[in-house]
Amino acid sequence: MIMNQRTRIAITGIGLVTPVGNDRESTWKSLQEGRPGPGPITTFDASGFTTRIGSEVKNFDFDSVGPRKLLKQASRCHHFALAAAEEAFVDAGIRPQSATGERWGLAVGAGMMSISLKELDVVHRSCAPDGAFDATRMAAPDYPADPVYFCRTQCNAGLALLALHFGIRGYSTAVHTACASGGQAIGTALKAMRRGLIDKMLVGGFDSMLNPIGLSSFCLLGALSTDNEEPWRASRPFDVTRNGFVLGEGAGFLILERWEEAIARRANIYAELAGDGNSLSCYRITDSPPDGDGPIQAIRQSLASAGLRPEDIDYVNAHGTSTQMNDQSECAALKVVLGEHLPRVSISSTKGCMGHLIAAAGAVEAAVCALAIRDGIAPVSANFQTPDPGNEAVNIVAGQSRRIPIRAALSNSLGFGGSNSCLTFRQP
Repeated sequence: MIMNQRTRIAITGIGLVTPVGNDRESTWKSLQEGRPGPGPITTFDASGFTTRIGSEVKNFDFDSVGPRKLLKQASRCHHFALAAAEEAFVDAGIRPQSATGERWGLAVGAGMMSISLKELDVVHRSCAPDGAFDATRMAAPDYPADPVYFCRTQCNAGLALLALHFGIRGYSTAVHTACASGGQAIGTALKAMRRGLIDKMLVGGFDSMLNPIGLSSFCLLGALSTDNEEPWRASRPFDVTRNGFVLGEGAGFLILERWEEAIARRANIYAELAGDGNSLSCYRITDSPPDGDGPIQAIRQSLASAGLRPEDIDYVNAHGTSTQMNDQSECAALKVVLGEHLPRVSISSTKGCMGHLIAAAGAVEAAVCALAIRDGIAPVSANFQTPDPGNEAVNIVAGQSRRIPIRAALSNSLGFGGSNSCLTFRQP
């Protein structure tokens, strides 16, 4: 199948809530300037943890993103999702109506948190006061936990809130594949639209694991940077001194439309969503294969899906978590796939500024690729100074953002558990 026989998908709206900006343009400006998002954690007392820093969303108005009845069912990251989705709809200048809601779809990358430390404490005190867990106590009339809390924290809860609030009644799905969630949700949307299941889609991701359980989990895995005294440089993807990622939070959403319909209504088109690829590494739950095998498969699939060759790519927004194994594996994959073209491709990880937004990361970074294509700017990979020996050919955007024409871009998302996603974007 050649490219002109494929259904073309336009990106016509973008909304962002991130640690470096509460909307699209402020986030994009911060990323171009390399402004750091990480700092000491303020939303809870993290003094007892080995890592006490995070990349929090700042000065966010939690009361303005929807009606009070809706927000009673919303968790912290759902607020971010509602705000980013609304910005995307306003930006696109189109939204579901009563007559069109069934032809609108929704695909989201959602976080995995199902219980908070507060709720866990209630369960412990109520059901295991003597150390032995008794599940029947959860059905007792005097059980003190809020039953709505459980509903609020499921992976599909945000999906339901978004569909309800925006009147989306067509195809919908919530994807949870750890750090690949947002990217795979967007790829799922691309396939659904190409199959004719839906005409327009709201797609994206949202997450916040900046809480005691989320932080403790990653601390126990040894995945987080412990540079607590210098949070602004703790995330340094691809630098030889990297020692872990900085946990972040936020949301990113895109509006997707069939190309002909976007052209017909004279919509602003940021970029074409042209391809996606997925694989499962099955190597180690917290690491990608050293030879880049799983990511190689995903990147090659994405290029084939877009009908592009390696030499068509000008920019890669790398997963680039700032962990030793991930960054090495991703460099290995890029060397194999891009080959002799590798030195001519600008590569950066915006996690150096934002930290790692987990399930939201792939969606936010997809938006970054669309903005990079729009403006012809490859954003800086913050805090990068010295490459690993043997990776000198990997052309990291160091020091400052780089103004270049971008014909096509890749966005990699490589999740814990081995899920790999790659999206391809084209200049419209």
